[in-house]
This record gives sequence, structure tokens and C-alpha cells, in this order.
Amino acid sequence: MRTVRNTVDTGRTVVCTIHQPSIDIFDAFDELLLLKRGGEEIYVGPLGRHSSELIKYFEGIDGVNKIKDGYNPATWMLEVTSTAQEAALGVNFAELYKSSELHRKNKELIEELSKPFPGSKDLYFPRQYAQSFFGQCVACLWKQHWSYWRNPLYTAVRLLFTAFIAIMFGTIFWDLGSKRKKKQDVFNAMGSMYAAVLFLGVQNATSVQPVVAIERTVFYRERAAGMYYALPYAFGQVVIELPYLFIQTLIYGVIVYAMIGFDWSVTKFFWYLFFMYFTLLYFTFYGMMTVAVTPNHNIAAIVSSAFYALWNLFSGFIIPKTRIPVWWRWYYYICPISWTLYGLVASQFGDFQDELETNETVEHFIRSYFGFRHDFVGYVAIIIIGISVLFGFIFAFSIRAFNFQKR
Repeated sequence: MRTVRNTVDTGRTVVCTIHQPSIDIFDAFDELLLLKRGGEEIYVGPLGRHSSELIKYFEGIDGVNKIKDGYNPATWMLEVTSTAQEAALGVNFAELYKSSELHRKNKELIEELSKPFPGSKDLYFPRQYAQSFFGQCVACLWKQHWSYWRNPLYTAVRLLFTAFIAIMFGTIFWDLGSKRKKKQDVFNAMGSMYAAVLFLGVQNATSVQPVVAIERTVFYRERAAGMYYALPYAFGQVVIELPYLFIQTLIYGVIVYAMIGFDWSVTKFFWYLFFMYFTLLYFTFYGMMTVAVTPNHNIAAIVSSAFYALWNLFSGFIIPKTRIPVWWRWYYYICPISWTLYGLVASQFGDFQDELETNETVEHFIRSYFGFRHDFVGYVAIIIIGISVLFGFIFAFSIRAFNFQKR
């Protein structure tokens, strides 16, 4: 209450709702609007020192008990204006207020203040929001920074989960990435990539949904107050994920790459981190997008889980592209996971000339069985970036276009 009082002393008006406050808190207020059950006014006016004006008004009504010395005026006020007291006194406090001198003065004051001064002009603002679009973006990003920083149950737990999965996969697929003598060796290495994409990707998408749902509720309230536009909020929500996902990618990539034994070349290591980063990115944006297009995160989880199953089926690992029927192959091309596996496998194994037990090279096997070409990795990278941008754009558009508030 000291903070509220200090705010009022700067010339601002503060409106508070209170329920049976203590004497000290009640004394901190200047005026009181008292409503009876049903929303009718029974007192609107100054409290006075130690609630003297309030006490004077109600004690002036015939039959109302006088307040005892040291008694809380707020408690006394509620007791003497209760429905039982109205019935006992045979009065209606709302009607008494409407016929009082205090009500007449309040009406006169309202009439006076509702008329503009001579020569005054209507308020004019050159734009709807006080800050520029860039200023709103910076403010929303800064707000999201503190929101994420103060939410370790989301940010820290996600990183710990990633480290655990990395160590688990590293021990399960230990040194399999360096073996290229059999077709099964290639399948094993690809299996580590496939499992990581599903484990981490789905975990990212599902864990971000309740976070975005809560943030969206705050956004609805702050947008209604005219604080900022929808797109700066979406910008802040999207951009704040980038550094956290980069750290997540580094934790997973460094641990797994070393333990599985993939080829230690700068180019291949870069491509591995690149495709893992943008895979985690589009999964996270996908989770955010499903929240933005649905009323709550529970429905979003149901909707998104259906697509996880389809993405898993058409990823190209269970059934490679070359063996998918032509009439279903179109879904392979729009499945995000298929492009992730394409980039990971082609960048790691697509240029190896080691011979397998069938006397064909690893490069030839990758191209003939999976349809992956090493010289197409750059285009795959562009597609992966495009998928992330697409999901982020749909999230921003949906936040702007859809409003699931029930009030």
C-alpha cells in the first residue's frame, strides 16, 4: 500500500478493489465507491481523515448503530449496510444515497467535468501505439527474455533433458558413425539421427505449447490495453527461442558427434549442427503454431500429435522415398523430417567412397536406396530454413488473426 500511496502522490489515479481491509490500509485511500449486492451504489465520496466522512454519512441515517471506538470502519461499514440491516431498518441504502446531498454533488461534478473547456481540442494521437514498431519489438523481446530467464522449469529442464538424451544415444550408438563396411552400419548411423530428431523435436514442440499458451493470455490482456501490436509480440516469442535452441544444439551435437564417431571434418560437423539446429527450430515453431491456431494447449497437443505420426511414417527411414508408392510420394516431399534426414545423411555419408560388402560405394548406396545426393545438401539447407520460416510466419499470422478469448 505504501507503493500505491507513492504512486498516487505523483498525481496519478489508482483504482483498487478491497475486501475487508485493516484500519491502516483503509485509511490509505482518499475516496470510496461502495456497492451493495446487485451493483447498486450506496456510497460514493471521500473517506476523510480516519474515515470521518464515511462514518458521518452512515451515522446520519436513522437507526444505524454508532461505530465503537477503535473499531475498523471498513468492517463497521459492511455490517451496518448488510441486507439483514436493511430489512431490520426498513430502508434501501441505494435509494437513500440517490436522494442524498452527496449524490447530488457527485452528479453536478460529473456534469461539470464532462463539458470541455472553451477553446479546448479533442485529443489526437498520430499513431495507435506510443512506441514505434521497432520499439515494440525491442520491448517485447526484452520482456520475453526475462520471462524465459525466470522460467527454468522450461529452459533449464529442456537443456538437462537434451544432455541426458545425448549421453544415452551416445552410449547406445557408440562409435557406429565411423563404421562403413556394411549396409547395416549406415542404417545404424542413420537410426541415431532419426531417433534424435523424433526424441528432441517432439519434446521441444510439446514443452513449448503450455509456455506459449500462458504467454498468449498475457498478450491478450496487454494488447487490449494498447501496449503493443500482435506482430512485435510474435517477433519476441520467436526470436527468444533462437539462442536457447542454439545452446541446446551445441550440447547435443558436441556430445553425440564425438561419442558416435562421425567424421571429424569442419564441413561435416557444421552441417550436422546446422540441420539439428533448424530441425529443433521448426519443431519448436510448429508447437507454437499449433497453440496459435487452437483455443488452448490441450487441443494443440492433440492436433500436433496426429502430424507426428504422419511425419514419422513418411520420414524416409521406415520406408525410403524410392519405395514409397508414387501416389503417396507427394507427402514425403512436404514432410519436414524427411528433409532433415536427407540433409543429415547426405552431408555425413553422401560423399564417402568406401566399399560395402556388396561392392558398391557408400555414396552409391545412399543415392540408390534413399535417393540422397551429396550435391543437393545446399538446396536441402534452404528448404529446412524455409520450413522454419513458414511455421514462424503462420504462428505470427495466427496470433494476429485469431482471438480465442472468451470474455
